[in-house]
Amino acid sequence: MKFLFTNVYGLLRTLRPKQWVKNVFVFAALVFDQKLTDWPILLKTLLAFVLFCMISSTVYIINDLADIEKDKQHPKKKRRALPSGQLQPWFAILSAVAILAVCLPLSFLLHPYFGLIVLGYFMLNLAYSFALKNVVIIDVMVVASGFVLRVAAGVVIVAAERFSPWLYLCTIFLALFLAIGKRRHELVLLEAGANSHRKILDQYTVKLLDDMTYLVTTGAVIAYSLYTFSAVNLPANHAMMLTIPFVIYGVFRYQYIIQVKGEGGAPEMLLYTDLPLLLDFLLWGLSVVLIMYLFNP
Repeated sequence: MKFLFTNVYGLLRTLRPKQWVKNVFVFAALVFDQKLTDWPILLKTLLAFVLFCMISSTVYIINDLADIEKDKQHPKKKRRALPSGQLQPWFAILSAVAILAVCLPLSFLLHPYFGLIVLGYFMLNLAYSFALKNVVIIDVMVVASGFVLRVAAGVVIVAAERFSPWLYLCTIFLALFLAIGKRRHELVLLEAGANSHRKILDQYTVKLLDDMTYLVTTGAVIAYSLYTFSAVNLPANHAMMLTIPFVIYGVFRYQYIIQVKGEGGAPEMLLYTDLPLLLDFLLWGLSVVLIMYLFNP
């Protein structure tokens, strides 16, 4: 019984429920297509969110299995369930197979195109775990594309009619920003031994990552700004432009966390731990909902 309990607990840790916040991108189309109050579509989107959580957790299991030896050398990752021995590899493999056997068919039942997107997301991450994570620049682009696929999945589920293409561009820039920031944190944290923990880090320098950050942050702010006054489904008085300061602050705050505080290894966790960033995100979300649903009937 103790053996089973230990493995189940280790599996739950490996599923990384705190990182499920990444999958809120599935709700983007629901909000911006003004279907948040459509209960049947809301429920379908919630189910899509759960399915993405399960599939993304399966990816974490596979990734941890692939990196188990390297993670044992990492100052933080060595405490994960698999490298620490809390979760047995065979138990992790059986669990991953079981989750896929349930969630992939459900995804196709929910919507055929949604199923294809989920399958594509899984296959892309499988390729990342075993090959693409070792290809410079492609590695961060693959991570970023996962966020775009989440948004696209939400578009399919709600049958979006007024979802602006600008939001795809905003998503890819934001996702690249987060992925690059994570790489920078890893490079600085591991310093001279970075290559022994993650091979691709040997291909990056702090200056290169900072230059890439400047490019994608500029693109993100410009793309979002253009969206706020050019999208056809927004209020004619351009009230959405009032949300731009929240985006700028969020970008600056994250850069501050990475470059000054030396954090940012798990960008999604900052919403739980950094109060200013959390408040900024909540205020942005509240502003968007108010503008979209009260001032844009």
